[in-house]
Amino acid sequence: MRTVFHLDMDAFFVSVEEIFDPSLKGKPVVVGGKSDERGVVSAASYEARKFGVHSAMPLRTAYQHCPQAIFVEGHPERYREYSGRVFDVLNNFSPLVEMASIDEAYLDMSGTERLHGPPLKAAHLLHEAIASATSLHCSIGIASSKLVAKIGSDQAKRNGIIWILPGTEARYLAPLEVRKIPGVGKVMERNLHSLGIRRIGDLAALDNKVLEARFGKWGLALAGKSQGFDAGGWFDAEIGARGGPKSISHEHTFNEDTRTQEQLEATLTHLAEKVARRLREHGLKARTIQLKLRYSDFTTITRAQSLPAPTALDIGLIEASRRLLRANWESHRHIRLIGIHASGFDYEDGQLGLIDGERDERWRQALEAADKMRDKFGERVVALGSGMQGQFREKVQENPAALPGKEPRKKQSASATSGRRSPT
Repeated sequence: MRTVFHLDMDAFFVSVEEIFDPSLKGKPVVVGGKSDERGVVSAASYEARKFGVHSAMPLRTAYQHCPQAIFVEGHPERYREYSGRVFDVLNNFSPLVEMASIDEAYLDMSGTERLHGPPLKAAHLLHEAIASATSLHCSIGIASSKLVAKIGSDQAKRNGIIWILPGTEARYLAPLEVRKIPGVGKVMERNLHSLGIRRIGDLAALDNKVLEARFGKWGLALAGKSQGFDAGGWFDAEIGARGGPKSISHEHTFNEDTRTQEQLEATLTHLAEKVARRLREHGLKARTIQLKLRYSDFTTITRAQSLPAPTALDIGLIEASRRLLRANWESHRHIRLIGIHASGFDYEDGQLGLIDGERDERWRQALEAADKMRDKFGERVVALGSGMQGQFREKVQENPAALPGKEPRKKQSASATSGRRSPT
């Protein structure tokens, strides 16, 4: 029988901040930025959550809910360090580990009983090992599927363990609200409520044909999930068999709306650097670049362009994004948000195009050195001069570069050929 653990660090960002500043313990803390900024909450302490503050809430709204809260901008480099410590512990428990994000992971614990004992004992050992290595707490869900394990870890919070025994998955899920199913957001929740579906058990009792007719393939996936199966989208993949990303994007919301071209282009340069950095980390090149603009009145447009040749170089993304901006921005209108989205990936093969090959090679060598410095000293240690004016604080809630367990395939292949086990 398959045994899956889902480990979720409790209030991860806040807990790391408390290690460096113990005076924060027991107080309402909000991580993500200042209370008067336009950003969103990345994490809130349990004390702040009592006032209705939660992740993804606008910082200004969080302040209205809890004006006495301590607002912390956050330290992404610290979170990456502690995430790496968690990853190291997990690899001592299973050869199949997948970091789903900076603060959560799946482990396939099937067949590890001789090493760690039965599931519940192994979970307690993992609990203790995480606390010993990081001084942080976590919650663990145990089940026969990734889906149920993830739902379980949320139910086990905080600092708890729950084991949903094989064969009891549907019964366990039945009384829970449909919103507990990963992937069911506010819109889908409303759609399900309109059908009289409020609990997962209601969903499980509905004929699959009705769900398929109403929601298509996603409806069939929901039917499977209501029974506790790993159905649809991301849950289809086996632990440790994670493919590369389908797209990579970064965006920035200005504290004050702007229509200054120099600031917009400088911000685009910085965003392009971040996207290109993650492309190289995954060993990918992008064929398509998309620009996102949101005006002051919240009108949002996206415009895409195919590149002459796939690239992972900053300069290629910068030039394409600037062309898109100049062609599509209504310059008399102020911009609230700007973003870059890269897609249409090829794997890097080390070959350069005939056009601008010498220039690209010089860029490639310079960026390889820059990436090494960023790995060692942080993302902001190296930046293009044209992007300096557009630099902004790294957003805590973003999926950043240099996360543990997110090595590009080319690096994983190198590990495999050298005889070392790749963790993912």
